[in-house]
Amino acid sequence: MKTTPLPLLLFALLAATTAKAGVEEGKAKAEVCGACHGADGNSATSDYPVLAGQASRYIYLQLKDYKEGRRKHALMTPMVTNLSKQDMRDLGDYFAAQKPKAVPFQADAAKVVRGKKVADDALCTMCHLGGFSGQNEVPRVAGQHQAYVLRQLTAFKQKERTNDAGNMQSVMRNISDEDIEALSHYIANIN
Repeated sequence: MKTTPLPLLLFALLAATTAKAGVEEGKAKAEVCGACHGADGNSATSDYPVLAGQASRYIYLQLKDYKEGRRKHALMTPMVTNLSKQDMRDLGDYFAAQKPKAVPFQADAAKVVRGKKVADDALCTMCHLGGFSGQNEVPRVAGQHQAYVLRQLTAFKQKERTNDAGNMQSVMRNISDEDIEALSHYIANIN
């Protein structure tokens, strides 16, 4: 019988304990976030993204980008001013541990079909993974508010959002506005 080396076992235990502590710390710190994003990260309006189920690392990096001015938003920028790196990690851990809820949206069936083709042609799942579940620095976009997705994709295309090292700008530059709308319907329709 093969056994796991003790140092590896201790590291795994420490990582699990640290993540659990981050979730608990993050819960208290997330109270102010709930006004826009919902107490559990499931925002009720397309003005704000769903944070529940997002990768902890992605949330941390977005908060850091807001704080350092690489991503701009009139409401978010002042909210992150006094956050420490640990605060941002704890918030990431908390929202990552929450379960995303289905966003009510009546997708246009023809746009969903067209959006899937756009996603397939653009190879979106190479970064966002199957089911658009995201990973590490790449966001989970499945089930996100359609209007929010549309705004973000448009912002990347128009070079208004630039905090991803140009990856999304490169993808979006050749996608028409009509296809961006179809893609947003497809993504919002995935749960």
